[in-house]
Amino acid sequence: MQVPKYEVGKTTIGQLVDQVAEQLGDSKAVIYSDEGIDYNYGEFKKVCSDVAKGFMALGVEKGDHIAIWANNVPEWLFSQFGTGKMGGVLVTVNTNYRSFELEYLLKQSDATTLVLVGGVRGPDDYINIVKEVCPELKDCEPGSLECAKLPMLKNVVLISGERQPGMYTWDDMIEMGQSVSDADLQARQDSLDPDDVINMQYTSGTTGFPKGVMLTHTNLIGNAKSLAECMNLSDEDNMCIPVPFFHCFGCVLGTLACVVSASCMSPVPSFTAEKVLDVVEQNRCTALHGVPTMFIAELEAMEKKSYDTKSLRTGIMAGSPCPIEVMKKVVNVMGANEMTIVYGQTEASPGITQTRREDSLELRVSTVGRALPNVEVKIVDPATLETVPAGVQGELCTRGYHVMKGYYKNPEATAEAIDADGWLHTGDLAIMDENGYCKITGRIKDMIIRGGENIYPREIEEFLYTPPKVRDVQVVGIPSRKYGEEVAAFIQLKVGTAADEEELKAFCKDKIAFHKIPAHFLFVDEYPTTASGKIQKYKLREQATQTLGREEDASIETA
Repeated sequence: MQVPKYEVGKTTIGQLVDQVAEQLGDSKAVIYSDEGIDYNYGEFKKVCSDVAKGFMALGVEKGDHIAIWANNVPEWLFSQFGTGKMGGVLVTVNTNYRSFELEYLLKQSDATTLVLVGGVRGPDDYINIVKEVCPELKDCEPGSLECAKLPMLKNVVLISGERQPGMYTWDDMIEMGQSVSDADLQARQDSLDPDDVINMQYTSGTTGFPKGVMLTHTNLIGNAKSLAECMNLSDEDNMCIPVPFFHCFGCVLGTLACVVSASCMSPVPSFTAEKVLDVVEQNRCTALHGVPTMFIAELEAMEKKSYDTKSLRTGIMAGSPCPIEVMKKVVNVMGANEMTIVYGQTEASPGITQTRREDSLELRVSTVGRALPNVEVKIVDPATLETVPAGVQGELCTRGYHVMKGYYKNPEATAEAIDADGWLHTGDLAIMDENGYCKITGRIKDMIIRGGENIYPREIEEFLYTPPKVRDVQVVGIPSRKYGEEVAAFIQLKVGTAADEEELKAFCKDKIAFHKIPAHFLFVDEYPTTASGKIQKYKLREQATQTLGREEDASIETA
């Protein structure tokens, strides 16, 4: 059981890849069985170096922005570590984006290069969107694009699909890279600084336009190392990664956490519960990541067919609040008895707190853990910004190496998020106990105020997970002329069951306070989510407001 040695704050991602290859080059690095890829870390370094040379051959300079729009394909992974070697800033693109969102991101990020697959929903849907945004592609030579809407964009590189006008293929780029010498790549890599921005992630944009979060080598390596240590990852581990690479969950808690610990990566290109369980079984994965909805689907799949998940030991459940009952089943049914919970946000690279593998199940199902090593966490009164005592609710703030450099070209938003003392204000409500363990009780903006009573959706959600027919639940506040706001619960029922509003209201009666009992239950098959699995509560609020005819109530002005 070995882990590589390197120094956080003095190491770039490119240097990290080299050091892991030098120290543990024979350790398994990545397996994509369907693509015939099975590399050790020595081979992985060579592929990433070839990709780095390819980007250099395209004319990408240190600090230039390279956008990547793809699911968890091998080329995404190689681009992540290839840019880490040659200093291009990887700009991650949400796989759910359509033309308006893509155009906004490419323009706001000043991307000079776009790498993409042909499509995810259909074989050519991304190609068609890019052609719509940049009609000039059809009449230009690859590498010489002049797009009216996107004046910075010069290169478009197509990973999959038939050759397209104006676009390089991935193979073209790799072949061009052969003209770049090892010495040239080494000189570029040596010019990089650990505090350089190397990755830009766009926030989900639940309010206003998405913002580009600038993350450095030190942000990312430090966070991945802390998380990997909390999971006790080493060269003996193999991690199944079904969460999207374009999100920090995939490319920091997933791929980078593997590289910093010389663990093997077993990515799943596109999520299905069955594919995840197949990969776990075939590759004898010891770690598995996912958002709660993924684990729910996997547990349901295990009820229909037998899968061998005995190799599982650890992993991370994160991305949205983790239902207690789901966590218990992941430990008891899937066998991942050291499964951890992580809380964080993109602006924090992303991990802030994590449960530890030695923590009791009670701690792991009732808290999001305690601060990661070298990370500060405090809970403040949102009104006064004074630190509150243990057990008192307030806003969770964090400070340390993991806090982003800022939002790209948005100093005002940066100043709102990070105060003069370097504390990142998360906007999340939390309670910290005397041992530093935190419970997330909601978003400041998600708090429901019903007739002067403060109601926290998470508390009601945990209660409503307990009826045997309920598969999942989300609670939101909706406008009310009488109370200001009322509680509405969106319920997913388990397959083969039926229930109505009266039944669930009766279940709540005398078990929770009257004002917390949802005034309305809405039954749905699925929730609106970001591509990373985060449930978009603002869309549920809008849906309930329309469904219940509360538009007039919503328009009432309040002080």
